Amino acid sequence: MHQRILLRARKGPFDVLSPEDTFARNWIGDNNGNLVFSHAAHKLLATSTAEITPSLFRADPREADEINEKYDVFVIPLANAFRRSFVNRLVPMTRLIERLKIPVVVFGVGVQTNVDGDREYLRPIDEPVAAFCRAVLDRSHTIGVRGEVTESYLRTLGFSAVEQIGCPSMFLHGDSLRVEKAKPALSTEDRVALNISPYVSSMAGIIRHHHARYPNLRYLPQDLKTLGTLLYGDAPELRGRSNDIPVHTSHPLFVEDKVRMFVDPWPWMEYLSGFDFAFGTRIHGTITALISGTPGYLFAHDSRTLELARYFDIPHRIMRDVPADIDAAQLYAEADYTALNEGHKARFAAVTTFLAKHDLGHSFADGQSATLFDQRVRETTYPPVVRPATSTAPAELLARIQRLRDENASLRETIESLRGQQLRERVKQAVRGPARRLLRR
Repeated sequence: MHQRILLRARKGPFDVLSPEDTFARNWIGDNNGNLVFSHAAHKLLATSTAEITPSLFRADPREADEINEKYDVFVIPLANAFRRSFVNRLVPMTRLIERLKIPVVVFGVGVQTNVDGDREYLRPIDEPVAAFCRAVLDRSHTIGVRGEVTESYLRTLGFSAVEQIGCPSMFLHGDSLRVEKAKPALSTEDRVALNISPYVSSMAGIIRHHHARYPNLRYLPQDLKTLGTLLYGDAPELRGRSNDIPVHTSHPLFVEDKVRMFVDPWPWMEYLSGFDFAFGTRIHGTITALISGTPGYLFAHDSRTLELARYFDIPHRIMRDVPADIDAAQLYAEADYTALNEGHKARFAAVTTFLAKHDLGHSFADGQSATLFDQRVRETTYPPVVRPATSTAPAELLARIQRLRDENASLRETIESLRGQQLRERVKQAVRGPARRLLRR
């Protein structure tokens, strides 16, 4: 039976957009980690009978009738959506769901508070989250959550139809996942990938230490602001500033051309597969390394990163317990991937059981569907890595400047057109006034 799936995703896995377009229109949804789990969900659902359409993150209640008519199910992969800063997007999504008549499946949502699971911090979002869950459960059997923290939170709100299923990103290769250390110990000459949440200031000393000690260190940013910095330099309000975190072009990692960012998961994973070790505070930076076969290690700095690390048995430490002089070689030595590897098949069985419960098939049990998806990925040419502007080829920089010039010209035309419309409206109003007075006489 043909199944029309609307998938909450910023873009589809084969939508190729340049880094400049990606930045201008935020095609990564603020963080390219979003694409890792949404594209993994797309692959999981890509059976031979499924027609999958990305929602482009639209959540307009006025489109409910059209969605009801065009689709059979709305699948919503979510990250840390139960957080204070997401309420302004959760509320319209709830209003949309309340108007839907088709099934709605929430695929791996997480709550965000501190690593201790501070319940009081979450009080202001209790009602919006409860309203969202009520709307979903009116159209679904259960809600799929990332881990035990989110399950516990939803149970305190009175919801028992909750299942821990982790995050779709870890199931990109189905029930096959094996992470092994290629060498007994990490040396300072080895290739080390660093991921950083720019707002975690305690990473500063760790960055300095590893920059000095590991010449083949590379920083792989994930956020939209850093993409803009790589493409166009520092934003006007940040020029001339410096920071121990690599958020300015003056940082040594920028100056020495040791920053690399990808706007699609597939070249990102291919790049990471050439590294010996990856670590940092980004959960999807770490997961992307793991599903590339590269040993990864997480510094869990909040509940959403911690619960995923625990669910998947990802080697981790809580950030507040990480000393500033920690060394990647030490992390590499203590990392044990036994539980991650041995528990993967059971976790995959749990997620596919969840899908089946919601009448959704998966590509790994649908003949060659998963293989065909991978083949299409290989046949797609994705944009190359983005490096600091000072290390970018002149022809590429010139094309970037010409693009900005064209955009500026287009903006000027739009402004002049709007001014013309306003002027014409003022003239009409001025003419109508005397005309109305004449008619009254």
